[in-house]
Amino acid sequence: MRWALVKVCLAVTAMVVVAFAVPLGLVIKEMARDRAFSNAEREAAVVVPALSITTDREQLERVVASAGSDDGMAVHIPASDGRAAVELGRQRATGADIDAVRELGRASTAEVPGGSALLQPVALSLGTVVVEVYVPESEVSNGVATAWAVLAAVGVALVVGSVAVADRLGVRMVQPAQRLAEGAHELGEGKLGVRVPEEGPNELRLAAVAFNSMADQVVQLLANERELAADLSHRLRTPLTVLRLNAASLGDSPAAEQTRAAVAQLEREVDTIIRTAREAKPQTAAAGPGAGCDAAEVVRERMAFWSALAEDEGRTVRLAGVDRPVRIPVARADLAAALDALLGNVFRHTPEGTAFAVDVHNGEDAVIVLVSDAGHGIPDPEAAMARGRGSGSAGSTGLGLDIVRRLAESTGGDVRIGSSVLGGTEVRIWLQVDGRTGREPGRRGHRGAVRRRRLGRTAATFNRPRSLP
Repeated sequence: MRWALVKVCLAVTAMVVVAFAVPLGLVIKEMARDRAFSNAEREAAVVVPALSITTDREQLERVVASAGSDDGMAVHIPASDGRAAVELGRQRATGADIDAVRELGRASTAEVPGGSALLQPVALSLGTVVVEVYVPESEVSNGVATAWAVLAAVGVALVVGSVAVADRLGVRMVQPAQRLAEGAHELGEGKLGVRVPEEGPNELRLAAVAFNSMADQVVQLLANERELAADLSHRLRTPLTVLRLNAASLGDSPAAEQTRAAVAQLEREVDTIIRTAREAKPQTAAAGPGAGCDAAEVVRERMAFWSALAEDEGRTVRLAGVDRPVRIPVARADLAAALDALLGNVFRHTPEGTAFAVDVHNGEDAVIVLVSDAGHGIPDPEAAMARGRGSGSAGSTGLGLDIVRRLAESTGGDVRIGSSVLGGTEVRIWLQVDGRTGREPGRRGHRGAVRRRRLGRTAATFNRPRSLP
């Protein structure tokens, strides 16, 4: 915007300067010409009284010399009454021009080498005498170059001044707009305390007021939602207490132990939700250097939990790639929540007896976790990934896959849904382990795509029957 204003002002000022300076320069040139010929007319007028008194050559020569224009003036006296024509001074005009002036009886100018000649007729009793005054070109253009230089300097000064004023005005307009854009960018990044100074032109000042009001409303809405989430989570404490008391009376069977562990985990999750809502911090964040968990251990633990239900429903379970530690920059609880969401979807949306598998592949800079089943598949993977949309079936909220997606994206990876070799759905979780939080363009991005294809082909080799360890 700033440079646009400067360009517009430059163009307008240049047009104004040209519109006024060029005609003014032409007027000055014409005035210089008129001044030169006016001086020539005055010089010719000095000789006219002498011509009315005498036509003697010597006396006329003295008159011409006294006028100081002996080299630039000529007098042409016609022949009459047997007297020969008299020519005084240096003739520059042609005889045809002189005869034309005698016939017309009025002053005229003629172009001669080096300038112009003023031909002034004087009617006497002996005939029409023509006084010729030479006007050199230097006298006609005297002062014109200086005038043009002055006009050019004034024009340049006007253009520079107008550009400087436009630049100052542009800064006054652009700076509030830049601050508004920076504030919007920071607000989009989660800096809820950012506000924009309400200054500048009236329109930008109103925009800053609207932005600050919007930011205040966003902060208030987020605070209300956090309080609502905390209150709703707090209401779950009472039924959880009842479940914990009931689970304590189930005895020492494996099912009772799993029930008590699930209730304890649910209590911890509720406490985490309340604490996170109160502190206004995201529930899932990228782990710092040295943090994370062993993905193989977490997968074995969660598969051991779900294996009891799988055995009750007659499901065949396959597990691969968990025989060695696999470090990932993800919190243990977050990875467990993501696996529970995917495995819960398998049990919820596929009929009993449907087989499923979990494969883990450890690459150089990424880890792939594949959860596949032999169900009916997902007809619209993109719709399934949309937060809150779900599959349309009972009990589906659409938040499970979104939890998995946010977990993968926190490491710079992603989530893909496709068809598995078992005939159903395959969810691929790509977790970056090289410390990057996003993809880089250029050759690095190309190599990353090649590694994804290579790891995808390698992960496909895990699809062979194995039993749960």
